[in-house]
Amino acid sequence: MSQRYQRCFEQLTQKKAGAFVPFVMLGDPDLALCKKIIKTLIVNGADALELGIPFSDPVADGPVIQKASIRALANGATVKKCLALVHSIRREYPEIPIGLLVYANLVVTHSMDSFYRQASAAGVDSVLIADVPVLESRAFIQAAKDHQIAPIFIATPNANEKTLQQVATLGEGYTYLLSRAGVTGTEVKAEMPVKRIIKTLSQHSAPPLLLGFGISSPAQVKKAIQSGAKGAISGSALVKVIAENLADEALMLDKLGQFVANMKQATVDSKEAD
Repeated sequence: MSQRYQRCFEQLTQKKAGAFVPFVMLGDPDLALCKKIIKTLIVNGADALELGIPFSDPVADGPVIQKASIRALANGATVKKCLALVHSIRREYPEIPIGLLVYANLVVTHSMDSFYRQASAAGVDSVLIADVPVLESRAFIQAAKDHQIAPIFIATPNANEKTLQQVATLGEGYTYLLSRAGVTGTEVKAEMPVKRIIKTLSQHSAPPLLLGFGISSPAQVKKAIQSGAKGAISGSALVKVIAENLADEALMLDKLGQFVANMKQATVDSKEAD
């Protein structure tokens, strides 16, 4: 079901390292450059990928990622083209876990079964649906499992015991642990998760915890792992680099590579410090 994630985390444990998972928007700023961006992330140390499919009303995202969606859509990104891009990455990198972050409308436009079937054919390992809470996820979970895709769920700082238990037992691959409430973005700094959330999720044998939202520095990656997470996800900080260097592709790719390398190194340093 989520064998690539399992192998990834097992290998990281053997290396005494945490996971660094970058997020970018598929098709941003255009499909051709986006492929170069994703390859740059992998070459510079990304352990897994979280990739967004652009959507016109991304309610869980802050302005940086909203603008990425707008750029991608303006340059012709569609679900079909985005999945074709994922497929091309999968052919070149057969082992890296690839997750999608999408909105429900994109999944149900034709049918859930059709979306998950196409995602599976493209080589997708997991799907996180940003606007579907775990309480309303049964049909999505079934469709995902029918096509050997891991359903990913978000554990929020204000979740009650019952919700955390459901997140732990229904999710596969990894658990997206929010550092804070709100929308994505670097404007509000990450807050490390309280011990209650990690303890509860661990008691219910949740998939490995990856901390996201507001993660933009190596120090935050170290702190996330030292707090009990298996790794960190960073999105807005990377997308901001893309937005700030649209006129200089070489500089953009260089800065993205440096950012990922530094964040990945922090996952090793944090383990050495334990």
